[in-house]
Amino acid sequence: MSLPLRAAGAVLTTALLSGCGASAAREDGASSAGRRFAAALAAGEYRAAYGLLAPETRDEVEEDAKGPCGPALRELGLPPAGPALGVDVYGRDALLRTAGDTLFLSQFDDGWKVTAAGCVPRSTDEPYRCSLKGG
Repeated sequence: MSLPLRAAGAVLTTALLSGCGASAAREDGASSAGRRFAAALAAGEYRAAYGLLAPETRDEVEEDAKGPCGPALRELGLPPAGPALGVDVYGRDALLRTAGDTLFLSQFDDGWKVTAAGCVPRSTDEPYRCSLKGG
């Protein structure tokens, strides 16, 4: 094998291996953000939970409530999440399943943020209905 082919093979192998590591890091990041959001809600720390929402979701909650997001989160009555059961990451989006809830997250420059919560499975036409979601 020529030196350029070996070098190309080494670059490809490195790219594949680093891609696997990045996937695990994204799964951990998404799962951690979702668990922090659920823990903040469970503790009644609505301001902390608000900080873990995606900007569009925050705007939507405040617009629907016609007021600050914190009280609006409390009024939504989102279900207690319970232990995490699994996370699926699709590029910069993730779905975190817990014992009591399903959360959707997206990765932003400053980390993973919750885009929807209080989600329950529905039909194949509309796979989830969410109590809290961004536009």
